[in-house]
Amino acid sequence: MMENVANELYALHPTDFVEARAARVDEALKAGKGKVAARLAALKRPTLSAWAGNLLVQANPRQVTRLLRLGEALRQADHDRATTRLRGLSQQQDILVGVLSRQARTLAAEAGHPIGEAAQRKVEDTMRAALADPAAARKWASGRLVKALVPPAGFAEAAPAGTLALPAPAPRRARGSKTPSRPVHRDVTDAERAEAALHELEERSSELAQQLQATTELRRQVLERATELAQQLHATAELRRRVRNDLDNARTRAAETDLAARQARHAAQTARVQAELLRK
Repeated sequence: MMENVANELYALHPTDFVEARAARVDEALKAGKGKVAARLAALKRPTLSAWAGNLLVQANPRQVTRLLRLGEALRQADHDRATTRLRGLSQQQDILVGVLSRQARTLAAEAGHPIGEAAQRKVEDTMRAALADPAAARKWASGRLVKALVPPAGFAEAAPAGTLALPAPAPRRARGSKTPSRPVHRDVTDAERAEAALHELEERSSELAQQLQATTELRRQVLERATELAQQLHATAELRRRVRNDLDNARTRAAETDLAARQARHAAQTARVQAELLRK
């Protein structure tokens, strides 16, 4: 049940996720499945790009398998330093990632929530991360991704692995120049680092807000359930009190009836004795 419900939730647009999750938590609580309710409440709302990636995974399992196998081949070729094979696999990677990211964008549009180029690029980054790292591949293939994955530095470029993060070759010195030119590195700028850090903080803030909302909602539902149980307990206690009173009253009436019957029998016996005495 848990896996199926989680898959359903992560196929929903992020704007619909929280409400649907709350409904599922409520259903689990009413069914007496507290542990399932807690696990559902802990599920985090996906970002837009993660949602689009989840749609792709759930709609195209064969393509998922194809990309995972390509990732295994890429990592093996990189390990073996098979440059020629690595170059060919890298070209396949670029083609497949491009095709799948466009499919993800199409699926999102068909679901009524088109995504832009920025979100599509994050879908591509997620797939490149899955190609590079087995752990990232498992996260992506689950179809329940919360946020876009980030590929290792340089992996997003179309070139053999192992050469992507190297500095660019230094330009030649002009004849007669005494000052050696410095190599130009493909390093990210401080602005890019700051932007990436800001994005991570925003993502983390969003996750914490979602967790707080989920926890608050779960607490509300638990309190409501506790109130219902308390009311039921009170009603049961009141019913027991009424039954006990009715039983006591019935016993009293039975005792009074028994006493009246004994008195009537005694009166009848006395009357018979008096009647016999009078006949004599």
